[in-house]
Amino acid sequence: EYPLHRHVSGFTSSLRTSSAEAFLPTSVDLANGLHRPHQKPAILRKISAAQQLSASEVVTHLGQTVVLASGTLSVLLHCEAVGNPKPTISWAKNGEEVKYNDRMLLQPDDSLQILAPVEADVGFYACNASNALGSDSVSIAVTLAGKPLIKASRATVINTESPAVTVDIGSTVKTIQRANVTISCQVAGVPEAEVTWFKNKVKLSSAHHLHDGLLLIANVSLSDQGLYSCKAANLRGEVTESSQLLVLEPPRPLPYLEDLTAVLSSSGTSARSVLTSPSGTKMTVSPGSSVLIGCAVDGHPAPNITWLYSGEPLNVRHHLLAAGQILQILNISDVSDGEFICLAQNEAGSLTQKTSLAIQEYRWSVDKIMACSASCGHKGVQLPQLRCLLDGAEVNISHCKEKPKPALQPIACNRRDCPSRWMVTSWSSCTRSCGGGIQMRRVTCQRLTAKGSSVPMSNEACAQVSKRPVDTQNCNRQPCVEWVTSSWSQCNGPCIGPRLSVQHRQIFCQTKDGTSVSSDQCSALPRPLSTQNCWTDICGVHWRVSLWTVCTATCGNYGFQSRRVDCVHVRTNKPVLEHHCSWRPRPANWQRCNITPCENGTLLREGEAVGRGGREEGRDVSQKCSIGPC
Repeated sequence: EYPLHRHVSGFTSSLRTSSAEAFLPTSVDLANGLHRPHQKPAILRKISAAQQLSASEVVTHLGQTVVLASGTLSVLLHCEAVGNPKPTISWAKNGEEVKYNDRMLLQPDDSLQILAPVEADVGFYACNASNALGSDSVSIAVTLAGKPLIKASRATVINTESPAVTVDIGSTVKTIQRANVTISCQVAGVPEAEVTWFKNKVKLSSAHHLHDGLLLIANVSLSDQGLYSCKAANLRGEVTESSQLLVLEPPRPLPYLEDLTAVLSSSGTSARSVLTSPSGTKMTVSPGSSVLIGCAVDGHPAPNITWLYSGEPLNVRHHLLAAGQILQILNISDVSDGEFICLAQNEAGSLTQKTSLAIQEYRWSVDKIMACSASCGHKGVQLPQLRCLLDGAEVNISHCKEKPKPALQPIACNRRDCPSRWMVTSWSSCTRSCGGGIQMRRVTCQRLTAKGSSVPMSNEACAQVSKRPVDTQNCNRQPCVEWVTSSWSQCNGPCIGPRLSVQHRQIFCQTKDGTSVSSDQCSALPRPLSTQNCWTDICGVHWRVSLWTVCTATCGNYGFQSRRVDCVHVRTNKPVLEHHCSWRPRPANWQRCNITPCENGTLLREGEAVGRGGREEGRDVSQKCSIGPC
């Protein structure tokens, strides 16, 4: 009565060859109730006769398509599973757990019953059976007679290890390269729908692996990335679902980093640079220098890079350049010797690269000996030369100032008798301070022994080695000079105070015989004064002022008053020239007065309009006047 192979609206991929009886695994004996071994869940698939559209109550097993009609009052979906331990049954609709209510019922035998089905109940119902050993899932489509229905998923599947992955259409697939990706497009519909596949909206040819609603993308590469769409169409309409395929490439090391070269050339600095590697690199750097560490990695999508120092987050001053691929340590002295780690991660995996930095230290060196301090005698010593080194190269000694200095032991050298040589004493004082004198000193021939004693020798012994030094010389040959002054002038200069003036005289430099010479030749001698204060009756003066005149106005802004100011002699009380009183400030001879607002109707005093121009009844009322001496 039942066909062994039947296409049910595109669900052939989910059906198994079956008979009217339940298919049971051969290792299961339900009738005798014997002890069964542990077994993963297995859902029984059954194929029954096609349902009638007019049936008010529809009862079906998994692996079928239920087509709802206007008179359908109930749909009962059976799910039978075997397994040991006994599987737990759950139901999902379109990938989401079924929410049971007074219309969506879970029966005691784990069947799902839908009462008074409506259009919103259309979809794919999956029965999930699970126990501790695994799970199994089979779907059944509930649809209306009309345009097709596609079983879609909204899951995101990430595959980083498996060589093959299968997903439902609608999923987002992220997989490694060279994996085989199968996209399943299960379709239900009456009449039966035709399935067409597209990539990036371009129809796929028959050359692709297309069969029974499945699309196989074998040996995936980056060129296979894109949007894959399944279109199901029949006479009643069409529906499309799509899956995005993203190809993952785990982070992998690169042999070079172009951005690192660009940063070095643009900065123009002498910063050291090094690339990290999976096995680790090493570099020796100078204290206080800046270092660029590159993390040359590639991957798809572009890996996120995290920097660590000795396994911990960075806690030193640094900059991240080139999207984190370059770590710039501003001052390497901020860290001790340690390992910098570059952790590159994306959805396909992770990669760890590292480098170790060794900081050079400044150190004292005493590997060189200075020249002997004497060629003969008893005082010759050699001292080790103290140098500051960095990586074997000599640097400024200030870099080693915080390092303890090594002890330096002097070494005796050239301890032998010296050849005969002339010995001289210091020059005596000159016999004259100017005009030419003589200095003398003692010259003898001596030999210094290795014990430090001086032995007198004949002049002939030293003359064979060098010429005898002179024992007399001329000195202070400059002419004798002195400052000469003229007589003081009369005390009639400008007044600088009460009865106080200034008088002058001339100063000359000349030799003892009266010859005038440049003043520079007398610069070593104290120079006499050329000016001095003096007393004179002429400067006995002071300023004399009169009383202020009456103010020119009683109010307003233009009132002023004046007074007389004269420089007069104290004794005679007679006026003299004003410059004799210039050593004291001259008193003011006019000032403003009565600077107050005038009330309405207040009469102006005669002359108040001085400086004010006005027009009154077309008549010019301005006038000129004298305001006294300025």
